[in-house]
Amino acid sequence: MKSVAINGYGTIGKRVADAVAAQKDMKIVGVSKTRPTFEARAAVNKDYPLYIGIPEREHLFRESGIEIAGTVDDMIEEADVVVDCTPGNLGKANLEKYKKAGVKAIYQGGEDHELTGLSFNSFANYDDSFGANYTRVVSCNTTGLTRTLSTIDPICDIKKVRAVMVRRGADPNEVKKGPINSIVPNPPKVPSHHGPDVKTVMGDIDVTTMALLVPTTLMHQHNLMVEINNDVTIDEIIDAFEKRSRVMLVDASEGLGSTAELMEFAKELGRNRNDFYEIPVWRESINIVDNELFYMQAVHQESDVVPENVDAIRALLEMESDNEKSIAKTNKAMGIL
Repeated sequence: MKSVAINGYGTIGKRVADAVAAQKDMKIVGVSKTRPTFEARAAVNKDYPLYIGIPEREHLFRESGIEIAGTVDDMIEEADVVVDCTPGNLGKANLEKYKKAGVKAIYQGGEDHELTGLSFNSFANYDDSFGANYTRVVSCNTTGLTRTLSTIDPICDIKKVRAVMVRRGADPNEVKKGPINSIVPNPPKVPSHHGPDVKTVMGDIDVTTMALLVPTTLMHQHNLMVEINNDVTIDEIIDAFEKRSRVMLVDASEGLGSTAELMEFAKELGRNRNDFYEIPVWRESINIVDNELFYMQAVHQESDVVPENVDAIRALLEMESDNEKSIAKTNKAMGIL
């Protein structure tokens, strides 16, 4: 059983911690917070050893009655791998800590690819990170694009991808950011950063993306136009999606025609925090016109990268050489379809 530390116990970190704790071949040796928030208290209540990211604030935890196990430096010493879920501006400094301690680390999509020189997706390039010291799980949007594109590429032979990303204005708990009363080109230029990010895990794929922010906190939504080289049918595309785990075909005709309804569906699935780990693809949106495939999908930005982090742990620590076996283990433990 491998020891995993979670540096940063926020939106992604707390979800990764729970996912790791559910695995039979991993254990949590600690999570970290910089302030004595409700999340810090929740971590202690779950029996996760809590470490502090800023030692000078130890008295704040003590005054709040929240027990700490030590500092982040102490936590790192106990780990085989650290999953770094800290804010993006801390990545470089943290990497020096990990190198000094001789511990492997996994970063999130908020960091640049250049920080580690490797980016990770369970389906597209698991082998690239096998045995590596450091890797980066690509962003929620890139994970969503890669999941579905890597599913259809073997049968379609993708020629070119164009995607319009309709992004949520802020996460539900980000009261200082939104929701915004506007539609904002984000960025107001083409391409957006998402296309180049897909290339870090899917090699030479020709993909161009554009993005905008809208007044919602629930999910992202993608509109894909994919030029293909092979003659395939809509039924073949549907069959590929149906067979691929972590992708879920949904029907607007059954009351799942919006991101709000998808979030309600996650509740019916009994998901912790209403998380939607899979990438929902609207069945009605799938169409092929003159060798161009169209489809629409949604991305739950708070959770779709969580299973990828678990698989990345197995890759770095050489726990499982077969990506599909790792995916199956992760899915079973997390109840992913």
